[in-house]
Amino acid sequence: MTYQEEDFLQLSGLQHFKFCRRQWALIHVEDQWEENYRTVEGDILHQRAHDEDLRESRGDLLAVRGVRGFSRTLGVSGACDVLEYHRGETGIPLPGKEGLWQPFPVEYKRGSPKEDTADALQLCGQAMCLEEMLCCAIPRGALYYGQTRRRVTVELTEALRQEVRTMTAEMHRLYDRGDTPKVKPTKGCHLDAMRKNSPTVAPHMGAWIEMSTKLSSRSCITVAPRMGAWIEIPILWPERTRRSSPPARGAWIEIS
Repeated sequence: MTYQEEDFLQLSGLQHFKFCRRQWALIHVEDQWEENYRTVEGDILHQRAHDEDLRESRGDLLAVRGVRGFSRTLGVSGACDVLEYHRGETGIPLPGKEGLWQPFPVEYKRGSPKEDTADALQLCGQAMCLEEMLCCAIPRGALYYGQTRRRVTVELTEALRQEVRTMTAEMHRLYDRGDTPKVKPTKGCHLDAMRKNSPTVAPHMGAWIEMSTKLSSRSCITVAPRMGAWIEIPILWPERTRRSSPPARGAWIEIS
């Protein structure tokens, strides 16, 4: 199957989708987004990486920034932070350059290396877009982490590529249906940029909410309804709860 340009999804959504399908849908399907200091730091880190006027050439290395990539097979498009070309025995010819030059994408991240494959999937997706555009193989790339100021080389294995194919196909199915999945919270949910500063609750029964402030015996909980507007539901805690104590900051409670 091939996708038309108007059907392309954002390549950066791969990382969101791997981390949390609900977060991805809130951002890319429902078009909700809230900046926090982590997302601002990430934007600042990417400003230089996406400066298309910056080019670096020394010896057998050529580095360009902000290269746009897309794949009609995956149905995604986006920008590569930095695309390096290394002169060697494999690669593609470049105008005004002698020999062959191997593409090597580098993706910038604000934090430190993670245990999951979320960052590697986005990098692999970039490489697969470039392979389709440049008609050459890209076996590896790198992730640069702003916190450690080091890069990590990533082998773009077939298993990683198949995960990209599977996830982009699922992203398209959810996007076409306009679905926002319901998911259980994970240990990383407190980093979700979609959360507001007040206590929040998902819009369905049985959802879990995190107490970001200590509630009094009679409090309001802010609810994010699926269609957008913010409303407040007054909560009257039962007598037994009031006599003991409201939920502590950082605790999780279930809405029944």
